[in-house]
Amino acid sequence: MNSESEPLPQGNMVARFLRLIRFSHTIFALPFALGSLLVAGNGRPTGRMMLLVLLCMVLARTAAMLFNRLCDWSLDQRNARTAIRHRLVEKPLAWALLVLSAGGFVAASAAINRMTGWLAPVALAIIFFYSLTKRFTNATHFFLGFALAVAPVGAWIAQTGRIGFPPLVLGAGVLCWVAGFDLIYATQDVDFDRREVMHSLVVKLGVAQSLRLAQWLHLLMFLALIAFGVVARLGIIYYAAMPLVAAALFYEHRSASKLDLAAINRAFFQSNAFVSAIFIAAVAVDRWR
Repeated sequence: MNSESEPLPQGNMVARFLRLIRFSHTIFALPFALGSLLVAGNGRPTGRMMLLVLLCMVLARTAAMLFNRLCDWSLDQRNARTAIRHRLVEKPLAWALLVLSAGGFVAASAAINRMTGWLAPVALAIIFFYSLTKRFTNATHFFLGFALAVAPVGAWIAQTGRIGFPPLVLGAGVLCWVAGFDLIYATQDVDFDRREVMHSLVVKLGVAQSLRLAQWLHLLMFLALIAFGVVARLGIIYYAAMPLVAAALFYEHRSASKLDLAAINRAFFQSNAFVSAIFIAAVAVDRWR
């Protein structure tokens, strides 16, 4: 664990900030929002709409990650895996950036339509609430999934001004997907969570049972993607891409079963980024052909 006398990690302020919020992980949820937007706009949303939805996604995730880091500031310092985080950006700056990103999200949402403007604070409340759940429930992984499931629903509302059934089906799939891979990721902290007496489903179920639950959740996610194709009336190209999604999920679980930290981290990013990329590519090609 770093002490207060140690220098800040190398890199300029922007690089350290992006590392703090794990900006590269934006690729996980963003394609599902854009896929929902493409379906809602029948493949032809305006450039302005695409830009605003993209901006909302980046700002909302930035605010959520900053809120999470601030809530867990002292907790992260006690965990060897996360101890570096509080050295990346000074705490007052993190608070200022949280206010700016949250305010920017509300403003960008209001620029889309009236309904997104009214629902923006609700969306922020949902994604912020996740960071508090580990204090009182073992179901924190499902709250994280719910927070990210807001993305495709919000994108649909941005395009149509109302809630539709297809994004709810897709959102259910995102919830199961995120809860599953977060369970896998949480196996890294099982000893720390047990020592700190944190609410943790992995501590309660054990690593083996948690990995098995993650498998079931990802099966449900895969079925939800198929169901989304049905209710959104997607074509053969979309369904032809689904075996690739299944293969990526299989690779993730095969890597996780080794209980190797490096393998889990590698599979976590590679597999989930691949799933997101395949999904948005399949939707885009289907809608633009």
